[in-house]
Amino acid sequence: MLLWLLLILAPGRQPAGALPKALLVLKPPWSTAFKGETVTLFCKDHHSVAWEYVSWYHNETPLRKQSGKLQISKSGHYRCKTQRSSLSDPVHVQFLSDWLVLQASHPAFERDKVVLRCRGKKEEAIVERTYYKNEEKIRTYNSNITVYPDFNDDSKYHCTASGTNIWGGSWTETSRPLKIQVQELFPSPVLTASPSWPIEGSPMTLTCETWLPPQTSHTRLQFCFFKEHQALGAGWSNSPELQIPTTWSEGAASYWCQARTVIPRILKTSPRSQIRVHRVPVSGVNLETQPLVGQLIEGEDLVLICSVAAGTGTVTYSWHREGSERSLGRKTQNALSAELRIASVREQDAGRYYCAADNLDGPVLSKRIRITLRVPVSPPVLTIRRPRSQAVEGDVVELHCEAQRGSPPILYRFYHEDVPLGSSSAPSGGEASLNLSLTAEHSGNYSCEANNSLGVQRSKMVSLSITVPVSHPVLTLNPDVAQAMVGDVLELRCEAQRGSPPILYWFYHEDVILGNTSAPFGGGASFNLSLTTEHSGNYSCGADNGLGAQSSETVSLNITGLSKNKVTHITVGVIGCLLSMLGLAATAALVGRFRTQRKSGTIPRNIGSVPGPDPPAQALHGPPSLSRPALMELQPLYSNAHSPRTHQKGEVFHQEPAIIYSEVKRADPDDPARQDREEAAEGYENVPCASLALDH
Repeated sequence: MLLWLLLILAPGRQPAGALPKALLVLKPPWSTAFKGETVTLFCKDHHSVAWEYVSWYHNETPLRKQSGKLQISKSGHYRCKTQRSSLSDPVHVQFLSDWLVLQASHPAFERDKVVLRCRGKKEEAIVERTYYKNEEKIRTYNSNITVYPDFNDDSKYHCTASGTNIWGGSWTETSRPLKIQVQELFPSPVLTASPSWPIEGSPMTLTCETWLPPQTSHTRLQFCFFKEHQALGAGWSNSPELQIPTTWSEGAASYWCQARTVIPRILKTSPRSQIRVHRVPVSGVNLETQPLVGQLIEGEDLVLICSVAAGTGTVTYSWHREGSERSLGRKTQNALSAELRIASVREQDAGRYYCAADNLDGPVLSKRIRITLRVPVSPPVLTIRRPRSQAVEGDVVELHCEAQRGSPPILYRFYHEDVPLGSSSAPSGGEASLNLSLTAEHSGNYSCEANNSLGVQRSKMVSLSITVPVSHPVLTLNPDVAQAMVGDVLELRCEAQRGSPPILYWFYHEDVILGNTSAPFGGGASFNLSLTTEHSGNYSCGADNGLGAQSSETVSLNITGLSKNKVTHITVGVIGCLLSMLGLAATAALVGRFRTQRKSGTIPRNIGSVPGPDPPAQALHGPPSLSRPALMELQPLYSNAHSPRTHQKGEVFHQEPAIIYSEVKRADPDDPARQDREEAAEGYENVPCASLALDH
């Protein structure tokens, strides 16, 4: 015998204004029980459990019971209602005399969990329970199980129980089959429109109507609305209503909606509804811009917005500029406005614009608006205008800054090594200048900046080197005494405190040039002088770096007598002279003897090839060596003296060597020109000793 648990869902939806259905609750929550047991029924509306004025029905027959609960022990269909609700759905309760029954929890909704309990009259005797679906084993479990049946599930469930008797034998009991007819969680929605015949351009409200049974009021529904195949609004929402601000006429359009639950996932679709909207001709055509007129910057995108105050259906929009026959763009859409974007506008895009709108009753034009552009400044060019090719301290230079493009007014700022010097405004655009009186500190890099509130641009760096004329130099003597001795070495130090390098210094004695010295990197310069009695008098110096010569003040110096160092130098010079005369005489004798031996044939021509060490250098001043005679030549090596010639102040100054130092060079004995050189050597003369000593 089959046990049918029928959970009936009233078809359709509740009429508008009808009371919600009452809810019948079982305690315990099983729709199947053993005979002799009782089940308590409670009648609940949407607010709470009702305790009085409740109407009860058994197999559609009214019962006299009027309280909020009812105890039953007979099988059948039970229903109830309260003063604040309509009649509940029927619940079928079955009382069986079987030893083993399969119970299902109440209520059971689609894809919701249903608890199955395999119950025997003697629970303690059952060792094992096994559950089956359509004769296939689901699970062996000595407790309840949970299943999730689909809507209109035709599956049949049953269970078995087994154990052992006191004689050691086993036994098995099988329940009756149970077919669960699952109640629909919520009915398919129905789409309604308000008003049902809207006028084009007016708002319309769409409602996706469905409902949940009171038992599942905790379940959350989501809704989505469609026109033809396009979703409306923001898509899925928790509201069953969608407000359409403006409707458009294009014949009858198909609208529909969907409702779904999140957990479990159940989706249901409404039937399609044809909604016709009445059309209204376009009027009040207007053109606007983004950004607003007067705020458009060159390089930005210009958005032209064409809108209508009234008009329904498909509207065709077009945009135009005066002086151009072709339209800038065209769009057809169901909207009260449309946009056209012109990318990266330039100065040539300025002009008068207008738009037109048409919904098949003829185009309507907007007013014309003038569009102008504001142009950001271009990177400026800095030019330094100066009175001469080389900037000199004290000159006045003009810093000239100009941006070739940019909407006025333009503010120019001038910088020296990124330190602001000043600013100047160009109210009508163009250029600006700043005058600067140069000092030595103004050398460095200059730049300028242009700003017209649409952006700031900086010029490239321009370098400026300031040349500073030399100041009056200061001449100092070292040692710093007013009276000096003959033979002392005097250092003349000349230094200009200011002036751009290189600096050329001149030294004067009684306005006669002594010499000059260059200072490539600036600073001072020195000149050393070995004093004689003629060096008494006035000294001065001059400095020049190409921007004008400056002279120092005169310094006087008095020279007296010979210093001890000078006497020593003269003595050493005389002795050296005598030794030199002896050496030259010995050399002459050696040369004469060599010539005599050569003429007599006593000395072979290859005598110079006899091996042996070279003669020492001191042989030049002593007796000649006879083991290896050779012809000696005097070769100039270096000089370190000044010419006695003098020059007037301002003339070019030269120094010439007065003392000649020489090295002795050995002659090749095989040299055929040797004889000629030997003969020439006989004509050498000695240098006067007195002159050498005084020069030292």
